Amino acid sequence: MSVEIRRGSTRFVERSPGRLSHHAFSFGEHYDPARLSFGPMVCHDDHLLGSGRGFEEHPHSGLEIVTWVVAGSLVHEDSTGTAVELTAGSCGVLSAGSGVRHSELASAGGSARFVQVWLRPDDPSRDPSYDRVPVEGAVPGAGLVPVVGDDGPLGVGVAGASYGVARLGGNESVELPAAGRVHAYLASGALLRSSLAEPLHAGDAFLFTDEPAHTVTAGVPTELHVWTFASVAG
Repeated sequence: MSVEIRRGSTRFVERSPGRLSHHAFSFGEHYDPARLSFGPMVCHDDHLLGSGRGFEEHPHSGLEIVTWVVAGSLVHEDSTGTAVELTAGSCGVLSAGSGVRHSELASAGGSARFVQVWLRPDDPSRDPSYDRVPVEGAVPGAGLVPVVGDDGPLGVGVAGASYGVARLGGNESVELPAAGRVHAYLASGALLRSSLAEPLHAGDAFLFTDEPAHTVTAGVPTELHVWTFASVAG
């Protein structure tokens, strides 16, 4: 059983024309042997793109790529024939499988911010696929709304993995579930001081291993992203 607090200020920062990226795990030239993965999670990025800017077409394989748009809209195109625009509050899952090419660009209408997670899949050789859904139920008072996994509208190729989003009003609480591993990320807002930690702010994250359920409370309007994994392996 363990609780780790990852402060947003300790993430790896990458800047390029029209893009600002924060990497929570080792990525490219940013290497830290203590930050390689968390269970099947091998990448947790928060990207801000300028209008029409982003990631031109590039390849992936052997990954489940889950994208949540926090603000603006993101244009996704890939070699499966998919061409969609994800608006704020929408989620897309790209199963890269045996190999796929894709691009991600902010729409021409303005900047975009999105959080993206890469997972190691159970079957890295599966055929590539893409699916997306707008998540309309993630509103204050709704608690943790399932998005990906057994209880959510989107599937993912990792058994026992699930992802949910909670949008909390000030002084509203939500329960972080018990699981082998839990990764809870503050996309915006702040959590009040608790028995777990001093206040958490946007960009911070809880990493729980074999912990019971914990209740956290927002100090201001807050968007919280929660991944749970059944196994502690990895």
